[in-house]
Amino acid sequence: MSVRIVPANEASWDDITAVFGGSYPGRCRCQRFKVVGWIWRDSTQEERTEALRTQTRCDDPDAAATSGLVAYVDGEPAGWVAVEPRVAYPRLRTMPVPWKGRQEDRDDPDVWAVTCFAVRTGYRGRGLTYDLVRAAVDFARERGARALEAYPMTTQPGKVITWGELHVGARQVFEEAGFREVSHPTLRRVVMRVDFAEC
Repeated sequence: MSVRIVPANEASWDDITAVFGGSYPGRCRCQRFKVVGWIWRDSTQEERTEALRTQTRCDDPDAAATSGLVAYVDGEPAGWVAVEPRVAYPRLRTMPVPWKGRQEDRDDPDVWAVTCFAVRTGYRGRGLTYDLVRAAVDFARERGARALEAYPMTTQPGKVITWGELHVGARQVFEEAGFREVSHPTLRRVVMRVDFAEC
């Protein structure tokens, strides 16, 4: 399988739409940490869709910024990862779980975050999230991030976790990309980070 990953502004809106499809990420459109309030109550599907289109700056390869990366498998749009400065996620900065036991400037623009994955039906189970995390690390580092954080789920043998729950990624994916655990605020959620000064 040939994998190519590009900044979302270099992808077309049709390709991004194909990746998201009708699954949980397709309804959320990567707005969970951006909508202030409860996403399903305080935003509409149309608003979330338009927000993603604006944030990605898709179809504009000269755009100065974008909100994620798009993976192509054998030329077909197959995956997405949201990665940008943590300050771009207002709700993330006010949620208690990621900050439990941490004393840190939540408004530090040099800390970036990986918040969401979407893998298109037919391309799941091929390890594409591993490729997307490695690309997100490179993308953040190249654009001047001091650190990159993630908020994945822990998985347990024999325990079923729905795909929708794993839209934040699985712990082992980030471990393999060099992230280390910063905190373990709940039984199933960890905060992981890679500090580029230490790499």
